[in-house]
Amino acid sequence: MDDDATDDFATRQGFYPNLDTWLFEPIDRFRRDLGLWFDLTGFGREETPFRTVMSAPGLTLRRYGPEPEPEGGPVLLIVPAPIKRAYIWDLVPWASVVRRGLESGLSVYLVCWERPGRIGQSFGLADYADRLILDSVRAIGKERGNGPVFLAGHSLGGTLATFFAALHPECVKGLILLGAPLHFGRDVGLIDRWIATAPPAQYLTAVVAPVAGSLLSGCSFLADPLTFGWRRLLNGFRSLGDPQAQRTYLAVERWACDEMSMAPALFEEIVEWLYREDRFMRGNLSINGHKVAPRLVEAPVLSAVDPNCRIVPPQAVLPFHRAVRSRDTTVLWYGGDVGVSLQHVGMLVGQEAHRSLWPEIMHWVHARAR
Repeated sequence: MDDDATDDFATRQGFYPNLDTWLFEPIDRFRRDLGLWFDLTGFGREETPFRTVMSAPGLTLRRYGPEPEPEGGPVLLIVPAPIKRAYIWDLVPWASVVRRGLESGLSVYLVCWERPGRIGQSFGLADYADRLILDSVRAIGKERGNGPVFLAGHSLGGTLATFFAALHPECVKGLILLGAPLHFGRDVGLIDRWIATAPPAQYLTAVVAPVAGSLLSGCSFLADPLTFGWRRLLNGFRSLGDPQAQRTYLAVERWACDEMSMAPALFEEIVEWLYREDRFMRGNLSINGHKVAPRLVEAPVLSAVDPNCRIVPPQAVLPFHRAVRSRDTTVLWYGGDVGVSLQHVGMLVGQEAHRSLWPEIMHWVHARAR
């Protein structure tokens, strides 16, 4: 977002100066520049070739795979978390969910959330969990023919994908959730507990618009310094004996530098409606005038859960499985990896995850595609 747009939003809110303009955006820029240093030293990402299917304010849709495209195979639409960049799903060849999907015969599409910009300042769950994903499904339909798709989401990306599945059950063939929080509360996870004691989200968005990526990272560290600090360093030391694990670790660290701001409306709704009020599991969440609740999810559901995760512990996921309408539910347990920096992203990039977890997920997809 340019400085003029940031200042305009701050002025409309009645606050000036905007902290994002003179404090957080320079920090974000510095961290992005640090990421470029990783690239120059050969520690950056190695993405799979793709083409852009659709581009709109707030979103770019990528399509992976050969040309001409195979017909008739299952379609996987990946919905990343609206924090940092989407290429964590396609980091390096041996740690790429995109490549696992292609090798399994899937047609793989990736939603890439973009910086909010002037237009996206007012984007909230109605856009990120409904309109933009629906636009992506329709764009896929123009290429592949109309039909339901498999949705996969990690962390808050899985939360958004679940809301979409509740809103548009006819569009979703199956739902794959990886470390995705769906039940919230001060007794659930450490971030939930930290947010419960923080001031209302509107206090922050009044002076930081959009919500800077470095601020989100800093808040995560304050909520859980063990996960986002000491264990991260320890994971780096443990990877030194394995060149591939070490290379993956550095690529994740490079990704962690790629800060991306969040639209203030989305930030407010996530903090207040989900973390504080747990509206989804209580059945009183409304998006675009429609109720969104677990009982409205009809598609088969698979969740990968890390029993040791302090960010999205099992109690943030399992209550959803008990409340969902679909009777076809599966839980896969993931025990962590070396060389992933943040264990929370280990399901996407870890060697053990790609050795055991993802073959099971691909088998699950093909079984339901039939």
